[in-house]
Amino acid sequence: MSITCFSPNPASAAVEINNLFAQDVKGSVKDKDGNPVEGATVTIKGTQVGTQTDRLGNFMFPNLEKGSILVISFTGYLSQEIVLANQTSIDVVLIEDPEALEEVVVVAFGTQKKTDMVGSVTQIKPSNLRVPSSNLTTALAGQAAGIIAYQRSGEPGMDNADFFIRGVTSFGTGKVDPLILIDGVELSVTELARLRPDDIESFSIMKDATSTALYGARGANGVIFVTTKQGKEGKANISLRAEASVSAPTRNVELADAVTYMELYNNALVSRDAFAEPLYTQEKIESTREGLSPVIFPAVDWRSTLFKDQTLNHRYNLNVTGGGKVARYYVAGSYAQDNGMLRVDGKNNFNNNVDLKSYTLRANVNIDLTKSTELIVRLNGNFDNYTGPIEGGGAMYNKVVRANPVDFVPFYPVDDLHSHIEHIMFGGLKERAFLNPYADMVKGYKDYDRSLMLAQMEIKQDLGFLTKGLRFRSMFNTNRISRYDIVRAYKPFFYELAYYDRRTLDYVVSITNENAGEEFLSFALDQELREQNSVFYMENALDYSTTFGGKHNISALLVNILRSSTNAVAGSLQLSLPSRNFGLSGRTTYSYDNRYYAEVNFGYNGSERFHSSHRYGFFPSFGLAWSISNEKFWEPIKDKISNLRIRGTYGLVGNDAIGSATDRFFYLSNVEMNDAGKGFTFGKEYGTTRPGINVTRYSNPDITWETSYKSNLAIELGLFNKVNIQADFFKEERKDILMNRSAIPTTMGLSAPVRANVGRASGAGMDISIDYSQSFSNGFWMQLRGNYTYARSKYLAFEEPIYQNEWWKSRIGYSISQPWGYIAERLFVDDSEVSNSPTQGFGSKNVAGDIKYKDVNGDGTITSLDQVPIGYPTTPEIIYGGGFSIGYKNFDVSAFIQGSARSSFWTGGSVNGVTGPVNVEPFVGGKQIMKAFAESHFSAENQDLYALWPRLSTQNHANNTQLSTWWLNNGAFLRLKQAEIGYTMPDKLAKKLHTDKMRVYFSGTNLFLISGFKLWDIEMGGNGLGYPVQRVVNFGVNLSF
Repeated sequence: MSITCFSPNPASAAVEINNLFAQDVKGSVKDKDGNPVEGATVTIKGTQVGTQTDRLGNFMFPNLEKGSILVISFTGYLSQEIVLANQTSIDVVLIEDPEALEEVVVVAFGTQKKTDMVGSVTQIKPSNLRVPSSNLTTALAGQAAGIIAYQRSGEPGMDNADFFIRGVTSFGTGKVDPLILIDGVELSVTELARLRPDDIESFSIMKDATSTALYGARGANGVIFVTTKQGKEGKANISLRAEASVSAPTRNVELADAVTYMELYNNALVSRDAFAEPLYTQEKIESTREGLSPVIFPAVDWRSTLFKDQTLNHRYNLNVTGGGKVARYYVAGSYAQDNGMLRVDGKNNFNNNVDLKSYTLRANVNIDLTKSTELIVRLNGNFDNYTGPIEGGGAMYNKVVRANPVDFVPFYPVDDLHSHIEHIMFGGLKERAFLNPYADMVKGYKDYDRSLMLAQMEIKQDLGFLTKGLRFRSMFNTNRISRYDIVRAYKPFFYELAYYDRRTLDYVVSITNENAGEEFLSFALDQELREQNSVFYMENALDYSTTFGGKHNISALLVNILRSSTNAVAGSLQLSLPSRNFGLSGRTTYSYDNRYYAEVNFGYNGSERFHSSHRYGFFPSFGLAWSISNEKFWEPIKDKISNLRIRGTYGLVGNDAIGSATDRFFYLSNVEMNDAGKGFTFGKEYGTTRPGINVTRYSNPDITWETSYKSNLAIELGLFNKVNIQADFFKEERKDILMNRSAIPTTMGLSAPVRANVGRASGAGMDISIDYSQSFSNGFWMQLRGNYTYARSKYLAFEEPIYQNEWWKSRIGYSISQPWGYIAERLFVDDSEVSNSPTQGFGSKNVAGDIKYKDVNGDGTITSLDQVPIGYPTTPEIIYGGGFSIGYKNFDVSAFIQGSARSSFWTGGSVNGVTGPVNVEPFVGGKQIMKAFAESHFSAENQDLYALWPRLSTQNHANNTQLSTWWLNNGAFLRLKQAEIGYTMPDKLAKKLHTDKMRVYFSGTNLFLISGFKLWDIEMGGNGLGYPVQRVVNFGVNLSF
């Protein structure tokens, strides 16, 4: 007989079985995911007799009698009691203890008990980051309170999510994203993206001043701290995860068909000029409609020509962990292949499709050199190999919207006249330089290779022989990053239709660039990009902790760091010099009787970027906490309100990553001694030229750190030992933001901007999280979680003119990413209304159906003076997420939703530095017309004053493409981000398959989307014309040996 026991009581579970007799009892202990629990303690209640489970989670007791009660316990889980009867086999499933969850939290340069924490640190379970994607950052949105994240692209290798901790409160050109630390080493977002959830031990997000102050100059934007798994004592345990997934765009940009395109193009001509001749004849339109000849009368669906409907991807992860009492190891390797949606031409002998292969190797070894000395060695290698179109996959999607569908085919089939030709006969027009996106896509390819090699050694020494509680730690790390980016391409040969017979539909094509095309692949030296960086990092820490009087706990930490970075191919003398940072940090904590807590931190950092008078910065913080539920007066209601705690922190953090990468030393001027643009000529007939001298940056010894004053007030609430709620309310004031001075008289004759720390901004908001867990005696368990983040920032000081009579033009008080534009009232009703309305001076003649703007300042003319703040910021102010996990015996189901609110973006987005509707303006420059605009635009037949597109035009009508409320969209959405259903094989079946554990599962991501915007996936925002975000359906298997 086999039973599974769950605890309806948080403290214990009991199962009574009749028919007692003495017998041997075997059992197994697993967690809710079916993983064996090694080292769980199994004792006979009331005795000293006990044992521990082996690496497979098994145990055995001989000769047990009726009434014997087995107590099963393991750190972090609820204990269970089983009253024995006649069973000989017991299967136990341990349930996590809500009060012990995340009991130890990774903080700056150490760990703390969750119950002792004063700062604001959120942890994400690695299992919650396990989505069917090779990019970890795509899983961050909505997963934790306090992090603002969104994904703008689905292109493999280019799909890193943008993420910020508690929003963006700086508007300079420097760093605004958080510091990323992996095993204590600062790395880039690319290294974070390549981390595999199976390799992650903990994922912490540090949000307030107390949790980040120790990082001083690097902590102003928050910190993400990830630790990887380490080895455990025991026999080797092998885990293999293999996944295969199918991905497809969540939503494609839909375009009008070819016939509609031509009819509307002709209508657009006539709508602006009644005497205009149609460009497309009725014969061409009808012949295209009938499909007489796809070559003579093309109707090109550029999207299906360039892109497939779906693609297949693979991911594999293998890790081995084990060791003895002296040495323990964790070794892992992973491989992922993500393919793009682009088609490949069979005539080429190369691959122009997006193809990203990622390899990761990791080895963590812990060695006990002595009883008090531990050596940790970590080795890591990441390798990316990317192949794709020259301009990238996103550019190819954008060109679909910009390509004419009826003037030529992507390529002409080889006829008898051109049977000797081996190259592709691309379509094109000699007299009109409309682009052929197919030629741009298949004419070559780009190779991008990036590698990271990292070696780390850490020594931990217990100095208890000097004084109890004293420890020393030293870490040395070096890493090398290299990259190259090479383009190979040929010059396409273009052909156009020279003649065709209307009766027989025979045709002749002729080449348009016979002397310009080339059949061989060239090596584009001007597009070669190389990078070789080396980093050395050293960290030494001395910490001490002690308890006295039974109630007083004190700890202290002192850390010094040194970091040196060298770029071997920097391109300039200044950037080639090693970049160095030095820091000293400290932390002191005190707690009394598990009720009252205090913490004081500081960071003292030096930066080479500033003058000696500002080179070092001191960044202190302090915090207090009170665990009210641990007071004696709380005991009568502690079974209902199991936890009540309040925390408060205040401190100063800094940021020295201001300005651009070329701003190495602000206290030195940059002088170009041989600037041809500043040269002079002289001599006979002015035939001699010499370069001149140009100052590109003026020294300013007063430029200093960007500083941030942060405060945080939090409350933690636990109900019935099942529900945990945490709410943080935060405020920040960012000072000394680097800006260009705008009020510099031209009479000073300066040739470069003058910069100073004159900007100020503030941020405020709240983040809330809630989780609930419950198990039932029938084998059913469930967990619920949710979080909500609201973060708003605004300008406090900005270098701008003084707007005395036009106060609405000032940025002060508005969000940092606040859009500005005109207020569009509606479309003009008729020409008479145009004549009687304020002049809209955009260089175009307006008629009925064009956009009418509000004259904000009432001067009778619409100009830039009428632009005002409109809509929400472009960075979301609200991010939320929630999900559930439920299980019954061997089955489990989970789902997670993600949402965003209070954000805006422009129709047309930003393409090649051009923002707004001009990027999707129909017909202009041969562009297509979106299906939605074809169905809803102002015309004589449809005089809708609120149509999606105003009156059509074949030329840029500047009045209708101004940034205004007409083109600003609400970015709010809700999506089913992830769902999974899994089944863990019973032990007997798993053993027959020669495994200790086997779980199979189906999962998916970006499965469903709700939003009011339909043109593209709304999460892409202004990048909607780029590579679409992908919907993924995935099958996976996880094996343990």
